[in-house]
Amino acid sequence: MKQISRIDKEALEFILGASRSSHPKEFAGVLRATGDTVKEVLLLPGTISSGRSAVLKLHMMPIDPTACGTVHSHPSPNASPSGEDLALFAKHGRVHIIAAAPYNEHSWKAYNHRGKEISLEVVG
Repeated sequence: MKQISRIDKEALEFILGASRSSHPKEFAGVLRATGDTVKEVLLLPGTISSGRSAVLKLHMMPIDPTACGTVHSHPSPNASPSGEDLALFAKHGRVHIIAAAPYNEHSWKAYNHRGKEISLEVVG
């Protein structure tokens, strides 16, 4: 299992744009990677979002070996994970992204499955 260390610029732009479009509700999806690079976001049917949380219906996820973690937005400027976020990180995937308002290239952070902040190089 290869460590995820990069994110495709188009995938990041999609995340930030979807987060802006969803504001003031949270946006959520599943990250997909090829090799060491996050390439896509999978949107799951039945995802519920509000201004306080987003609920991914993980039972709706297809069997997908490229799934590597989750992404969601925070409608505040705080990109730190909550207790609920940390519980999700521990159970589902290796890399997780939180995009915070104002949803630009400086307002997102990536975390490993333990909730430790990690660096993802933007490529492409």
